[in-house]
Amino acid sequence: MAKPAFDADALISMFENASARGSAKLREGVEQATLAALQGRELTLKNIRGALEGVTQAVSQGAAKNVAGIDAASLLDKAVMGMDDALLKAVQANRAALQQFVDRGADLREKHLKKALDDLDKFEDTLIGAVKKAGAGAGPLAAPWQQMLEKMQAGGTLSGASAATTAEQFASQIQDSFRGSRAAGLRAAQALAESYAAMASGVLVGMMDALQQGRGDAPGSKPAAKKR
Repeated sequence: MAKPAFDADALISMFENASARGSAKLREGVEQATLAALQGRELTLKNIRGALEGVTQAVSQGAAKNVAGIDAASLLDKAVMGMDDALLKAVQANRAALQQFVDRGADLREKHLKKALDDLDKFEDTLIGAVKKAGAGAGPLAAPWQQMLEKMQAGGTLSGASAATTAEQFASQIQDSFRGSRAAGLRAAQALAESYAAMASGVLVGMMDALQQGRGDAPGSKPAAKKR
């Protein structure tokens, strides 16, 4: 898989130089940086965790040096919302990939697809874990990160709610997804299921491309090479 196009220095600079008037752009910047960190990687919990930890580390470095003296909790709140937005798109990519397999006759009891459903329920815990880890090594930002952690634990996240709904939706189809008349298609779909995470990643890349067509290069992402 290609090396993720996550520009940590750009994200650090964004938080370091954020002003009160420009702080609204931080949420979008973190969302795009998180998606960029996932681009070209299989959409597994391990890779999602790595992307979130990389983003939180950059956010901490930038927020700790903010030249405008903006309240750290306010900066980190925008960061958490941005990561949640990115994970929400990852949930949507998983939903689209799962639906493709169901449409091809795949049995959702097949181990790779069952694992995909189980992993969806862990998206929120993965974000919470990244924030908890960020706070543990953040020095003066430990308290603001802890504040964000408590906020998520109390109210949940958008991505967590969407993931739970998606997992429940597809889990309800497990009992009736298998059809004997579709055995040939089932065998083919089960073979493809082994590359499920790669397919979900491909769906996410397509979503990102569509978003960036109207936005230009995303903050925190590296611009694509120009074609000659």
